[in-house]
Amino acid sequence: MAFTIIKRCCLAIVFAIAAIVAASAVIDTTSAEPSTTRDDGVVRVQSAYGFADTIDRLKGEIAMKGIRFFASIDQAALAGEAGIKLHPSTLLIFGNPPLGTQFVTANANAGLDWPVRLLVTEDAAGKVWAVYTDFQWIARRHGIADRGPQFDMASTVITSITSSVRMR
Repeated sequence: MAFTIIKRCCLAIVFAIAAIVAASAVIDTTSAEPSTTRDDGVVRVQSAYGFADTIDRLKGEIAMKGIRFFASIDQAALAGEAGIKLHPSTLLIFGNPPLGTQFVTANANAGLDWPVRLLVTEDAAGKVWAVYTDFQWIARRHGIADRGPQFDMASTVITSITSSVRMR
């Protein structure tokens, strides 16, 4: 009984986070180029592939680069369990601990943004998007000024990963 209550609470928390992330991802959907049109650090990359293929290709790129994959959270399934309809939405969580922990050692609050989260969503028009937080924005958010090369490396890697699905 207690486990079921805890499980439901955890699902509710995950869904609430998913709703916040999905709501923050609603920006310009007219361009296939990566865009950060607001000052919230959200980068959206339109995929040239369907939802499932996009996830498979992104996971493949992550694996090919030797990056640790932690979790895949099907937010639409969680929403369905709560009786709520949500367009396809899956959160991929991955990272390279030797790189990512450097940000957390600079400011423990940076743990809010690590490991890396990459949201794959499908909008009402059927367009698929890979959405993530810009690493330079994360550096500013946490006031980390002494890890420039590491943030540049993280930016290069996420750009490379998302380029595997980017609409040209």
